[in-house]
Amino acid sequence: MESLNHQNYMNEVGIDCVIFGYEKRQLKVLISKLNFTGDFYALPSGFIFREEDVEVAAKRILFERTGLEDVYLEEFNVFGKADRKRKEFLDRLIQLNYADSETDMLNSPNYKWFTNRFISIGYYALVNIKEVSPRITKIDASMDWYDIRQIPELIMDYNEVLEKAHKRLKADIDVKFNAFNLLPEKFTMKEVQGIYETIFEKKFVRTNFQRKILNMDVLERLEKKYTGAKNKAPYLYRIKG
Repeated sequence: MESLNHQNYMNEVGIDCVIFGYEKRQLKVLISKLNFTGDFYALPSGFIFREEDVEVAAKRILFERTGLEDVYLEEFNVFGKADRKRKEFLDRLIQLNYADSETDMLNSPNYKWFTNRFISIGYYALVNIKEVSPRITKIDASMDWYDIRQIPELIMDYNEVLEKAHKRLKADIDVKFNAFNLLPEKFTMKEVQGIYETIFEKKFVRTNFQRKILNMDVLERLEKKYTGAKNKAPYLYRIKG
């Protein structure tokens, strides 16, 4: 297992990121399959350099995995249970991948550092999925989008982290007006309604929904979107600058 150079990082504090995207009426999450034997799936996460601000660390981790710098980012929770299954996860990984040197691995400084109790700060990000070209690091075998209804079993307590991020997103939508960050710069009201119905998993009456969104006074109406179809062309909107 490659050295983490743990001396460069803050002790026992990390960042867990939940990156949400939206496509074809599916709310999706960016998930890493770790580059080891075994089905180890993880959220994009990382550690904080000793001289680095916490939010700067979160933005760095997001850039490393998405290639995007200007990302909507929201801190949503701190995770600090005494047992977050870090040791259970790492012991299983070592057993499957380093059987010949298991004793040395278990006695290494990196092992002792990683299996200490860690507190992590959770951030969720909202991105336009079409702008993201998922990037893999040395520890990733793949980095793919998963429908939130079909998430694989994640390592440690990451399924709980994801669940809390999803719950917080639902609570934030009508307060922070942030769902529009999942769309391209210009979008139709039908596309907005699609996102709301997907996130809340229920249908909305079109006229009531449009009135609600317009009453938020956060959108600027633009030109109509002509498609050549016989139906009435819808207006395009964008977030007010």
